[in-house]
Amino acid sequence: MKYRLSAFCLFTCLLVAGTIFAQQTHKTDTVYVKNKISDRLTIGGYGEATFKYNFYSDNAFRYSYANRYAESKGHGQVDLPHVVLMLGYDFGNGWTMGTEVEFEHGGVEAALEIEQEETGEFEQEIERGGEVALEQFWIQKSWGRGVNLRVGHIVVPVGAVNNAHLPTEFSNVFRPEGENTILPCTWHETGISLWGRNNNWRYELQLIPSLNSTMFNVSGWAHDASPSAYEFRVANKPALAVRVDNYTIPGLRLSMSGFVGNTFNNDIVTEENSTTYANVQGTMVIGAFDFQYRRGRLLARGNVDYGYLSEAALISRYNGYLPNSSSAPYPHTLVGETACAAGLELACNILKPTSPKRMLLFARYDYYDSYSPAKVISSGQEVPLADYPWTERSVVSAGFNYYPMPQIVVKGEVGYRMFASQYNNEPWIALGIAYSGFFN
Repeated sequence: MKYRLSAFCLFTCLLVAGTIFAQQTHKTDTVYVKNKISDRLTIGGYGEATFKYNFYSDNAFRYSYANRYAESKGHGQVDLPHVVLMLGYDFGNGWTMGTEVEFEHGGVEAALEIEQEETGEFEQEIERGGEVALEQFWIQKSWGRGVNLRVGHIVVPVGAVNNAHLPTEFSNVFRPEGENTILPCTWHETGISLWGRNNNWRYELQLIPSLNSTMFNVSGWAHDASPSAYEFRVANKPALAVRVDNYTIPGLRLSMSGFVGNTFNNDIVTEENSTTYANVQGTMVIGAFDFQYRRGRLLARGNVDYGYLSEAALISRYNGYLPNSSSAPYPHTLVGETACAAGLELACNILKPTSPKRMLLFARYDYYDSYSPAKVISSGQEVPLADYPWTERSVVSAGFNYYPMPQIVVKGEVGYRMFASQYNNEPWIALGIAYSGFFN
């Protein structure tokens, strides 16, 4: 008999899964007074199924030895990037709760089996890659729309994608890859959030654990620095995250968000006795601006993100000496002193504005660089660490979004990723279908 982890998690989801759309919808911006249990309970979810064909090699050495992979035939792949179940409940008197359980890439299928060919030996097998994660679990006390206190596991709304990551809230088949490369996405931490909305302004201030500098890397900067490989999240260092949205102009949202926290020694493996690292803080500062304008048939949105890491050279050196066993989670790569991302998207609905259906044709441009080398002193001069020009990328994409109803979207996309001249550019096509909505 197989005992599948995914089946157990699915059963758990039916009991406690999901959330009201927390950071992504203003439904949680209102305090409801309900009488029946069925009125107090909110069930929802979202999910995506995708197909993509890459007209390039995915080999790990395609940048180191680009000439070897110039004529690669490419490959196709199908995926379930995110399937999420949500549940929220209004206890009354301003007390609410929300949970969200996410299956990424189909979840995990692990099984304990008896191998008949090996004299009855027990074997543990992983039959499908993927992740199952509790993305949100919080309890909230509201004193009106202007003041709400939320405690638990929450989404960190830094950047455009973290604030609006439902598949009906972005046009590409996959999340726009600039922010999705250099920042954790979807970024969620256990902490405290104070938020509210007053007229045309919405604010949110969060106290959360800082990121972990041992998980920074060349290709993704801070993308992998939030998840923990342990049964707990290390929280040696606190951090602040903030977001402010303005809705003064009809149809336009302007947003600023940011993060600041010390990241060094925010792991169970810490440097305590070395004078080399005695004063290293690894302060990370991230600033982001994003906007969305929706008026009539037109939709425009964009983002600019910039991040800085102090003592990046020392952190790169330290990370290189971390344990290198096969079970250690550390990437052991250099980390950039800065990283950046910017994107701009334009879309037009070609159906009648009065129609409940929509057909959006869109075009998007993204630029991002996950690694700007830090400098070290050598022979009395500042010398940059090794450079990796392939980390600087531009992406052009275009396609369609067809909404037969507001909760369902069918997507198609062609994309072209461009590098410096010594590397091979990377074109692809992709199709997807997705939903997000409430079930009751």
